[in-house]
Amino acid sequence: MTYSKYLKLDELLTLQQPLSDGPEHDETLFIVIHQVYELWFKVVLHELDRLKRCLESNNHPDATATLKRILTILKTLVAQIDVLETITPVSFVSFRDRLEAGSGFQSVQFREFEFVCGNKQRQQIELHASGSDARARLEQRLNEPTIYDAFLRFVAANGYDVPAEALERDVTTLPQEWPSFQPVLIEIYRKNPMVRQVCELLVDFDEGLQEWRYRHVKMVERTIGMKQGTGGSTGAQYLRTTLFRPLFPDLWAIRTSL
Repeated sequence: MTYSKYLKLDELLTLQQPLSDGPEHDETLFIVIHQVYELWFKVVLHELDRLKRCLESNNHPDATATLKRILTILKTLVAQIDVLETITPVSFVSFRDRLEAGSGFQSVQFREFEFVCGNKQRQQIELHASGSDARARLEQRLNEPTIYDAFLRFVAANGYDVPAEALERDVTTLPQEWPSFQPVLIEIYRKNPMVRQVCELLVDFDEGLQEWRYRHVKMVERTIGMKQGTGGSTGAQYLRTTLFRPLFPDLWAIRTSL
């Protein structure tokens, strides 16, 4: 076994294939950045699945360690936008037409990530052919409990009275506030540092994801302005609608009462 064989570098390094004539210099960077994003999405999904298991089994040490790792990865995802922004609008236009209908909007792994986090939208599944692996994966994620559902069980396992309406909610629906749960969270914040730590790490995660969304929007505006996105999306106009949607509304709502 060698370093190259273990990492399959011969195969990996042949996967960056620009399609523009020349090719255009920045297309290689564009491809690499997005391939790296997909690799990080794979890792984040791997970690989020572990986080759910840790929360559901009331494994506090591993839950906090996993959340801290995810937060560090999120910082890396944001930092990669700095590199992507070195591609100027003129440079991007020089190879953009080669993308044809291709769009980051079609990333199955990112959509899985969104679903695990609670931002589930059934219409996204319809973009993939019936019987396809992508559709099967999204349908599975749609019907799985989210990170917040696992968190509710974690709170209950620590002896708190979590409302049945929250524990038994339809996991295919978007996050919502549970006013009957908020007094429980306030008590946790005031009296239980261990559980509070998990709450705050989840808020860090929510905030980190919102930061990534914001930087993504500004990067798109900086590169293509208000042009239509590739793949038929509305580009920056659509991305703006994804901003400031909390994944854990109750954890934000209680701030006023603490």
